[in-house]
Amino acid sequence: MKKTIKGGEFLITETTYQDVFIPEEFDEEQQMIAQTCRDFLTQEINPILDRIDTQEEGLMPSLMDKAGELGILGVSIPEEFGGFGKNFNTSMLVADVCGAGHSFAVALSAHTGIGTLPILYYGNAEQKAKYIPKLGTGEWKASYCLTEPNSGSDANSGKTKAKLTADGKHYVINGQKMWITNGGFADIFIVFAKIDDDKNLTAFIIEKDFGGITMNPEEHKMGIKGSSTRQVFFNDCHVPVENMLSDRENGFKIAVNILNIGRIKLSAAAIGGSREVLNQAVNYSNERVQFDRPISKYGAIRFKIAEMAAKIYAVESANYRAGQNIDDAYEELVAGGMDEGKAKLKSTEQFAVECAILKVWGSEVLDYVTDEGVQIYGGMGFSADAPMDRAYRDARINRIFEGTNEINRLLTVDMMLKRAMKGELDLMTPATAVAAELMSIPDFGEEDTTLFAAEKKIIQNLKKATLMVAGAAVQKLMMSLSKEQEILMNIADMASYVYIAESAMLRTEKLVSLRGEEACKGQIDMMKIYFVEAVDGTNKAGKEALWAFAEGDEQRMMLVGLRRFTKTEPFNVKQARQNVAQQIIEANKYIF
Repeated sequence: MKKTIKGGEFLITETTYQDVFIPEEFDEEQQMIAQTCRDFLTQEINPILDRIDTQEEGLMPSLMDKAGELGILGVSIPEEFGGFGKNFNTSMLVADVCGAGHSFAVALSAHTGIGTLPILYYGNAEQKAKYIPKLGTGEWKASYCLTEPNSGSDANSGKTKAKLTADGKHYVINGQKMWITNGGFADIFIVFAKIDDDKNLTAFIIEKDFGGITMNPEEHKMGIKGSSTRQVFFNDCHVPVENMLSDRENGFKIAVNILNIGRIKLSAAAIGGSREVLNQAVNYSNERVQFDRPISKYGAIRFKIAEMAAKIYAVESANYRAGQNIDDAYEELVAGGMDEGKAKLKSTEQFAVECAILKVWGSEVLDYVTDEGVQIYGGMGFSADAPMDRAYRDARINRIFEGTNEINRLLTVDMMLKRAMKGELDLMTPATAVAAELMSIPDFGEEDTTLFAAEKKIIQNLKKATLMVAGAAVQKLMMSLSKEQEILMNIADMASYVYIAESAMLRTEKLVSLRGEEACKGQIDMMKIYFVEAVDGTNKAGKEALWAFAEGDEQRMMLVGLRRFTKTEPFNVKQARQNVAQQIIEANKYIF
């Protein structure tokens, strides 16, 4: 019986490899869905990327129509509404593969995610029956209108107003929304507004044909140029009262929960994009000859290829681990009698901590990979005729989308602490135990020589380091901790390194159990390469936090503890990188 875990619990419990899902376990049907997406990008998207970027009239909607015909838009829509009714991790796989589709990936994810899911999860029976089948086929395209000129990260401060007409049949909407993806061709807008003097937002389903909707011209953007981004104005837009989505003042909750899903899907898409960039960079390094040999023969280039691969492998492992956790939580809630729509929301909400971590880490891996991709291409990397130019510019938005990475780092710690205060997560007991351990003599017991024993010990220690710093920060700073953003971001990075490194280890351990150690040498090397980064990163973040709030003997003792918890045996990381790069270079693509 698989143990279901609560969100954020990874920091205080030991997870075994039997309890995680790894992408190598996708079944034949899921692989076929992924292949359909790959073929679609190869045939329909990649040959016309330049045309897409010029926003040729009608082109993006027509591509969405084709994706709809293939069922790509309906993967997670229930069968009763004409979709495939697949689980969350299958929708993650679609986001992953389509993530290599540049501006098309943005249009697709906005439509299938923040555009469609509010109705699917919060709509009543009539709303779902009316809208979901047409959104699933792409006959109607969707967009999501939350951000305003003066409300970005502080979404609930929006000024858009809704007023009930005298006859009680319509809400009249007035306001301005900006950065609206798919705005230029959307038929359906999910719009957030405040009714009268309400404190919280309410959500509405608005059809383009209701009238009272005008738009600014398309925004000129640094990247994702083919994605339609408009300012949308609602001027006395009459919306039937039956088009209110969920309850009055429930809009902010809808926005937050839908963003959780957007965050983890963004991470999946970012890893799909990273993989494609690595493939192109490896290909180029095998073809580009300098000093009579391909540049892929040089150590500096191999270093880059292996580092890119290790980061992709680690975050991909965490993506599907979290995706499966969400699926397991959903099944448990439904088995307990919860309505399916509510269970879908509750299961994602349960893993909001992991969604925030993955959004940050996925987008930053994509940034790292595209940056190194440009470098491997050298002068050609800077040319608009080579693929790195578009990849580099398109990657940058992901650290801003779905809540900036800074906001998501702050949220990671905030959500964990709030759960601890509510008694949902017991952080205090283990944190206290770590504090007591600092006062004791280290245990130099029998050395465990089983496979991955050293890595498991490292993970345990990184968890202790995180709990030590977080526990001390809470005690020392109390109510003022929420204002100490740099310290909170340090703690978020420590917790994130734990989650990503542990995910890479569990995936590798599971693979070895299925295929044997010999067949998994590349994965073992990538995991160990990532561990070097995770240990060093945890040490740096921990040190900076302790320097900021601790002092005197207490600071000295915790710094000694941090050194103890981030101590590792010497490991020839250069050789591991050579091994990984060699396998990828020989295959001329990322093969893991």
